[in-house]
Amino acid sequence: MPSAAHDAYLNTRVAGKATRLFRSGDLERFAQMSLPELSQEFGLGSILEDPGSVNAKSRAVEQALLHVLMEELTVLIRPMNAAERSVVVAWGRQFALFNLKTLLRGKIRQLDPQEIRENLYDLPPQVRLSSEDLFRVENAVELLRVLESGPLSLLARQAREIYEKRQEAFALEAAIDQRYYAELVRRVARLDDTTAQRQMRKLVGSLVDRANVLWLLRFRFAYQLPASETFYQLVPSPALLHRERLLELVGMDDQPKVIDALPEPLGSMLADAGNLMEIQRRLGHHCGGVAWSALRSGQSGVARALAYLILREADLRLLFTLIQGRLLSLPDTYVNLALGLSPAICVHQWRQAA
Repeated sequence: MPSAAHDAYLNTRVAGKATRLFRSGDLERFAQMSLPELSQEFGLGSILEDPGSVNAKSRAVEQALLHVLMEELTVLIRPMNAAERSVVVAWGRQFALFNLKTLLRGKIRQLDPQEIRENLYDLPPQVRLSSEDLFRVENAVELLRVLESGPLSLLARQAREIYEKRQEAFALEAAIDQRYYAELVRRVARLDDTTAQRQMRKLVGSLVDRANVLWLLRFRFAYQLPASETFYQLVPSPALLHRERLLELVGMDDQPKVIDALPEPLGSMLADAGNLMEIQRRLGHHCGGVAWSALRSGQSGVARALAYLILREADLRLLFTLIQGRLLSLPDTYVNLALGLSPAICVHQWRQAA
């Protein structure tokens, strides 16, 4: 069980970093800036001033922002015990899974290895896919077999079995996503500290709830999968959407019934959303609110650290969206819509000034 000194040290680290998070009005202010002003504000001049295509600059900015997030993750996990570190690293491994999906798509489509490499994120050792053998294998099945000897062994084995059975890239990527969230839930359950586990169940549970709602609506109604197959794709959440509730929801025959049956606050939040994009925005809003609550009032150092990283990632994604819009010379109307600054819904309305 973590000591008070352990949590105090980690909380001090988090408190210092939390000053970097966007506050109320920041995103609106950034949205008024030109590309040179954004470059100066966030220290991206060397990247944006280099010659090269828009795609190359966009990729370089994305990698630079991800590097910032991964550096902060590396610093925050240093004082954690093994169980705490495993949860935070498991969350950060989502970026390794983006690389895995890129590799798998490249193998399935038989792309040139150099083209595949150019679309991979450079990640720290804690979360990266470490084997160079991944580039030398001939196909997706062999790539997954190589991964079965590493930290992603369970995910790789189950994804391989599904792909061998169905030979569908969609099924393969769905299996990877499902195992990612299931592993997060499993690692939270292994935390010894009851305070940390309680707060992490709510925090990680909000992420799993978001994924479950989106998967359920897509698989059941957009892809017209049967209830039993849809349920197999879902992950029982430690927060709102537990196993029994998911069983009830997948049996419903239209989207409005599912929305109406969601537990609060999800039901009222999504009642008039209208489309999947709006639903996704509002679910992100919910996750952000849960993370801010954990950051501001939580007692567990590891829960506050993960809450910070979740919020920091969201901020950096918004920043990348803004910079990419400027690089592509998109109209402000489209950029503001992508940022959630349109009057219909402002995803930053829950960011109250500290």
